[in-house]
Amino acid sequence: MKISRIIYLPAFASLLVLAASTFAWAAQTKTDVEERLQDAAKTLHEIEAAPDKGIPDDIFKGAKCVAVVPSMIKGGFILGGRHGRGVATCKLPNGSWSAPAFFTISGGSWGAQIGVEDVQLVMMIMNEEGMRHLLSDKFQIGGSASASAGPIGRQASAATGWKLNSDILTYSRAHGLFAGVDLGGSEIERDGDSTKAMYGTDYTSTQILDGKVKMPAAARPFIAAVERSKEGSTVATNKK
Repeated sequence: MKISRIIYLPAFASLLVLAASTFAWAAQTKTDVEERLQDAAKTLHEIEAAPDKGIPDDIFKGAKCVAVVPSMIKGGFILGGRHGRGVATCKLPNGSWSAPAFFTISGGSWGAQIGVEDVQLVMMIMNEEGMRHLLSDKFQIGGSASASAGPIGRQASAATGWKLNSDILTYSRAHGLFAGVDLGGSEIERDGDSTKAMYGTDYTSTQILDGKVKMPAAARPFIAAVERSKEGSTVATNKK
């Protein structure tokens, strides 16, 4: 579902946001979840294909976890909203990556915004505190977890303040009215519906991201995309 046109009637815009959120929160089947994993892998491939404007190598190399929302609906009139479902994986002590955990993101914001747009979102969890939040059932960005828009460009300086100030760095890809991403006030919550659809059991995020759940075959392309992005950043760093 790709929506990127501007809607000029406030009431119509609000109805579109409501419809988009209802669609996003519909009951999930295993096919829905498998398609989301495929879309998340595609999102990472597209970012990797833009080396001059992508996520810096140092950030990919240092990330504890990687979370992707391949379709986050943003929109509204003055009062905006965002809704989406995502997938995350964390690096295990042995260097491998965990099976994917599923989550939802939702929230609202004030601002001069008109229209509805479909945005791809990537969140890089950079420290143990950010990882702790991801392991929980629910947390708020800008509340218990700090987040900021991440620096852009493969060779962006690592001397910026993000290392000290942010648990989570956020990146978005969009082709419409909105530029950049502001996740302040957004809530991230464990997606039990998708978890049960994929695994047949409603595992906790801790069980999955700590490596206690077997990797499903449908998740391998997503994990491979994470590994390739991380390996690419390591190679680039070694060449400096």
